[in-house]
Amino acid sequence: MFGTILISACTVMHVYVFWRAASIPFVDRHVPRKVLIGTGVILWAVFFFGRVMGHGGTGDLSGTLEFLGMNWMGVLFLTFIPLFSMDLVTLFGFLMPRLSPSLRGWALLAGGVFSAIALFQGLRPPVVEKYEVVLPGLPDTMDGTVLAALSDMHLGSQLGERWLAARITQVNEQQPDLVVLLGDIFEGHGSPDKSLMDTFTHLSAPLGIWAVPGNHEFHGVGSMGLFEAVSFTLLRNGWAEVRPGLILAGVDDLTARRRNGQGGDPMAQALAGRPTGAAILLSHTPWQAERAAKAGAGLMLSGHTHGGQIWPFDYLVRSRYPLLEGRYQVDGMTVIVCRGTGTWGPRMRFWRPGEILLVTLRTKGKK
Repeated sequence: MFGTILISACTVMHVYVFWRAASIPFVDRHVPRKVLIGTGVILWAVFFFGRVMGHGGTGDLSGTLEFLGMNWMGVLFLTFIPLFSMDLVTLFGFLMPRLSPSLRGWALLAGGVFSAIALFQGLRPPVVEKYEVVLPGLPDTMDGTVLAALSDMHLGSQLGERWLAARITQVNEQQPDLVVLLGDIFEGHGSPDKSLMDTFTHLSAPLGIWAVPGNHEFHGVGSMGLFEAVSFTLLRNGWAEVRPGLILAGVDDLTARRRNGQGGDPMAQALAGRPTGAAILLSHTPWQAERAAKAGAGLMLSGHTHGGQIWPFDYLVRSRYPLLEGRYQVDGMTVIVCRGTGTWGPRMRFWRPGEILLVTLRTKGKK
């Protein structure tokens, strides 16, 4: 159903963009109509086969198809927005009829510039975002403990071993005490490449590697078992004591639970019966923060939203996920939402690049 909606929406945008491009004086004078139509048909086919064949396939051909098709989808969206905005301002040429074709030309150019920026931001390495968090109940001996968090890597045909190896090097250079993976580690369409597990073995931290499943882990075949194959501790609606006085708890992705019709209170379940100390909750989707705070968590780490990934899509995402990215305070608990270490769909981000969280835990704030 999602794929059908996506293809339908992109087809409508595709027709609209090429229809408006044909009315731009420069295009009309220099690009023959047959060439414009042919280009449109070819690019639509690239998108269609990238979505249908590339998205669920494996190998170089599928990867190339998906890369081209998904990035054209991003270009299409970022071109549609300024063109449609200009049409709204001019009432589709009813206002300023002589000037509006040239304005559409500038809008088309803006779409190209936006796309170039987005591709640059999506292909560049994620940045390391540093936070300090006062964690109630943290023992004095653990003051200064450093936690690295990665989310939404979507490893698969687009992001593979080389990209993962670079991210692991990036994390290891920070020398964190523990590492947490906040879900959607794998793209989840087709069985994950086991060679990725060999790369994951280079990721290390004195207090271990911890993970929770995201919604894409429930799409795939064998994703959960691959976590265990590399000795990551997978937290599924439960907790573990990392060291005396520091507890990590984790829940299965809340959107997957909703789709499966699962009720209950996973936040309370994950934190129930834990020993005394500071509690950090890992939840792929940044929902039910109030319940986590009520259950006693001092810090909640999440991902899933990608920070909207491509503006102005973030406004729509925020309507469903009010905790979109960055740091929040919810009923005395700190929430940090990672905008994603990788990308989904297009290898594009507009405006901000991907990120790795580096959180220093404190027993009290700086004076």
